[in-house]
Amino acid sequence: MKFKEVLSSLFGSTNLPHSSLENLFAISSASITMQSELHLNPSSTAGLCFKPIDSSRFESARSEIEELLTYSIKETNSSFRLLTDEFRFTWVILEDPDFDDLITGIHLVSQTLIEKGFGAYLLCAIFRFGDKIPVHWVYNFKQGRYYPFIHSDGKTRDNATELRMRSLLERELPIEKEMGKWYPLWGIPF
Repeated sequence: MKFKEVLSSLFGSTNLPHSSLENLFAISSASITMQSELHLNPSSTAGLCFKPIDSSRFESARSEIEELLTYSIKETNSSFRLLTDEFRFTWVILEDPDFDDLITGIHLVSQTLIEKGFGAYLLCAIFRFGDKIPVHWVYNFKQGRYYPFIHSDGKTRDNATELRMRSLLERELPIEKEMGKWYPLWGIPF
């Protein structure tokens, strides 16, 4: 066994699965099903969350992300903002009326972070559907899978609807099978 494999078995892997970024695009076809069968339209906003990074290398990556997004919004109708939440997690919030442009933007930022050596800091991407009671599809980069997150009043989850979403879309989306990994994300900033 190689040294890297020993460390990985002892401390857990911080590497992203090979299919991680490719699986991200599955939400595009699933959005068609959600619109036609569930009458859930995609929001014009999506987000990407990553762990706090204290490094001068990150400042360079952050500048590159801002430059790439500034350049890409010239071709699309997108806008973006970066913010840090109360727990010091960084969010890239994208807005665009074209859902596929949102997916591409999330992919662009994710790929840039991976190329700069910050892939282990990527936590999740979030795509929102519906208006009254939003359905958030959370993409966990470490697992390379989606899961639904639906909260009702306060900090309670609508588990029954989450399970229904899973059963309706499990053929189209790579969905996390272990519900213990369906982490609640209270305070999504969009």
